[in-house]
Amino acid sequence: MEFDTIAAISTALGEGGIAIIRVSGEDALEIVDNIFKGSKKLSTVDSHTINYGKLFDEHGNVVDEVLVSVMRSPKTYTKEDVVEINCHGGLIAAKRVLELVLDNGARLAEPGEFTKRAFLNGRIDLSQAEAIIDIIRSKTDRAMNIALKQVEGQLSKQIIKMRRELLEVLAHIEVTIDYPEHDVETVTHNLLLEKSNSVKKEIERLIEVANQGKVLREGISTVIVGRPNVGKSSLLNALVHENKAIVTEIPGTTRDVIEEYINIKGIPLKLVDTAGIRETEDLVEKIGVERSKKALEEADLVLYVLNYNDTLHEDDLQLMEILKDTNVIVIINKTDLSNQLDIEIIKELLSKSPIIYTSMKEEIGLEELETAISQLFFAGNIKQDDFTYVSNSRHIQLLKQSRQSVADAINSIEEYIPIDMIAIDIKNTWDALGMIICDSVSEDLVDQIFTQFCVGK
Repeated sequence: MEFDTIAAISTALGEGGIAIIRVSGEDALEIVDNIFKGSKKLSTVDSHTINYGKLFDEHGNVVDEVLVSVMRSPKTYTKEDVVEINCHGGLIAAKRVLELVLDNGARLAEPGEFTKRAFLNGRIDLSQAEAIIDIIRSKTDRAMNIALKQVEGQLSKQIIKMRRELLEVLAHIEVTIDYPEHDVETVTHNLLLEKSNSVKKEIERLIEVANQGKVLREGISTVIVGRPNVGKSSLLNALVHENKAIVTEIPGTTRDVIEEYINIKGIPLKLVDTAGIRETEDLVEKIGVERSKKALEEADLVLYVLNYNDTLHEDDLQLMEILKDTNVIVIINKTDLSNQLDIEIIKELLSKSPIIYTSMKEEIGLEELETAISQLFFAGNIKQDDFTYVSNSRHIQLLKQSRQSVADAINSIEEYIPIDMIAIDIKNTWDALGMIICDSVSEDLVDQIFTQFCVGK
């Protein structure tokens, strides 16, 4: 395939020590050579070397002092010639260097276009490309490790292995159809059943931990709810180890939702502190309460905070009725004060929910809360780091589709349906698995996936 030469700023915009402008394509070396002056011409230096020099504009003015990395194809990120210009950080310096490169013949890269070229040039498959997005968006070390293993091709290898088994089945069916006189019916039946069950078992194993993988990839949307002045904002501050929310004795201090990402035992939580849910005539607080209810509907986990030193109100009873069928952890706060709370009613109304006793003032109960969160989503145990997680929603859907197809094939085999009919379900399974690694996907889907990347990746 032939592509034009593209360029973009690959580092985050803003102040920093350096900025990197990445250039990829057939003319990358020539374009940068036209504006670079060092001890040698870039076209003459060895591949994978860093070269000191200065960049000059068309009038001979120095644009910046730079280090230029030269990487010749095919051993590059895109499998094309790649030049990376390390210039001074900051918006102006990076912008001036990029404009200089574009003025000399490069085109501004589209979002994800460097990675898209790596995919189109065969360096990575689609599942590996999608894992690169996960690396960039990782919020915990564990999520990062999962994404790295997918980039290394761990998921791809398992998909390829399953497809190879299915291909053997399809080949055997084809031979049986073409040469029926050589077929031993029991041998064919047993082989098809064995291979199909093997693939189904592997697919189910991947699906089984898919929810954990999705949680580790995307995080748990967690909402802190309760009436005003029960300690919701104190809980948020304690979990993030920072005074993100205003804490006072005045009820209704929090008027809007406050969001923060935290790491609980390797699990990313998108933590949302909400306005206290109660009946109020205050217009601003009323808007906050409505936003709290909306956040509650979208949450994966609810941390329901109650005051140990206060009796249950009608608002509490109504809220517990709403929460009884959701993932809830009850937090009874202010246990350093005397007990006024009827805990038996809470146990009755939220019988499936764990109860954690805390005192934000004395920093009691946070470790127990973190353990309860981990147990709720991972039964207290996250698989070892060498375990293959499927975390991408597209992959999960395709795995479920392939599981249904191979299950249909197994049913047909057991009922001795004609062998050519069984081949249809086997082929559907093979196709669905292939779409995970992009054996056959539409151009629109490929474009949609790569538009999720930032410019410069």
